Amino acid sequence: MKTLFNNYLNTFSGLSREVWWLALITLINRAGTMVIPFLSLYLKESLDFSLSNVAWIMSAFGLGSVIGSWLGGKLTDKIGYYKVMTFSLLATGLLFIALQFLITFVSFSLGIFLVMLVADMFRPAMFVALSAYSKPENKTRSVTLIRLAINLGFSAGPAIGGLIITTLSYGGLFWVDGITCILATLVLINVLNPKTTKTLDDIKVENPKSAYHDKAFLIFLIAMVLFGVVFLQYFSTMPIYYKDVHDLSVTEIGVLLGLNGFLIFAFEMPLIKWLENTTFTKTGLMLFGGILTGLSFIILNFTSWTGVLIIGMLLMTFGEMIAFPFSNAFAMDRAKKGNQGEYMALYSISFSIAHIFGHNAGLQMTDKLGFENTWYIITGLAALCVFLLFFLRQYLNAKKRIKEKERKEEKEILWI
Repeated sequence: MKTLFNNYLNTFSGLSREVWWLALITLINRAGTMVIPFLSLYLKESLDFSLSNVAWIMSAFGLGSVIGSWLGGKLTDKIGYYKVMTFSLLATGLLFIALQFLITFVSFSLGIFLVMLVADMFRPAMFVALSAYSKPENKTRSVTLIRLAINLGFSAGPAIGGLIITTLSYGGLFWVDGITCILATLVLINVLNPKTTKTLDDIKVENPKSAYHDKAFLIFLIAMVLFGVVFLQYFSTMPIYYKDVHDLSVTEIGVLLGLNGFLIFAFEMPLIKWLENTTFTKTGLMLFGGILTGLSFIILNFTSWTGVLIIGMLLMTFGEMIAFPFSNAFAMDRAKKGNQGEYMALYSISFSIAHIFGHNAGLQMTDKLGFENTWYIITGLAALCVFLLFFLRQYLNAKKRIKEKERKEEKEILWI
């Protein structure tokens, strides 16, 4: 047991001090956004908004996220990741505190739009910082550590949020959210100041390439939007399926969803460490992750046995553990060619778009077509994602062969 534990700890070795600090800041920030899971309840119960109004506010939430990610990328390329992260965390803290005082539909819609715009400026800046503070061979594991911090934050946040609502009311959530963001800012200023930190992969591009002209990256982004739409069904339509079709209790649903977080915590880092030492390419691993996630839906239509839900959760979780870290690492690798902030902003936006359409589309389909047909359609989207990733792999291999041929011809000319 001791050997197993030591082997697990060894999978975290080699990561820079700055990456660990960035993970802690992310953990504080993610745990602090505990108002988000309770937002729809707050709007309906405390402010007496209709479901239609709540839906529009959530759309404003998603739109703010998209624009914030884009703006964060632009500013990162202009003024650097440190300034963007510092401003985003501090301003988000102050805006969260102010949000509780907005009580009309229009003011709250504008307020949540502004909060998400400022909050999601942090994401592309954080990814660029992560790339700078990681050795090239450690980038995928660095991403995995950040994902671990995000998962821990999202797990702790709702639990703490529930206690705060019980003891302090919904208003307490906004205060705690704001204060945790401000605390994360203070940590960032003290431990990641450019004057004292050490960059391990300083990328300077003389003639930066626009991500919008990178064909391979655009194909990748479309695949990620599709993967995001498929993956997000587990956090909107799937819990309803568990309850309505398999008669699971709220506690059983919580345990099943909690299995996802536990498996990620226990196995993701060792799995990524092992996969990094294999000959598999990033695109090949993303493709495999997409296949596993798609299979997690289609198998639900083959049997009414409740145990299939656990198998589906296992397939989805391992698909997620493989696809997300390597897709993030792929995006960071492509970003070396040009404007890093722009590349990482578009990567973040791909999942923001999935959030805007994924939940709504899944719920609408289950309402009008039923769960069985919905799972077939979702599996079809996963298959399209896999096809795009396969095409991407072939495209990159072809370009690689062309470059190798050109280098060979240049050597032959020089020899002559």
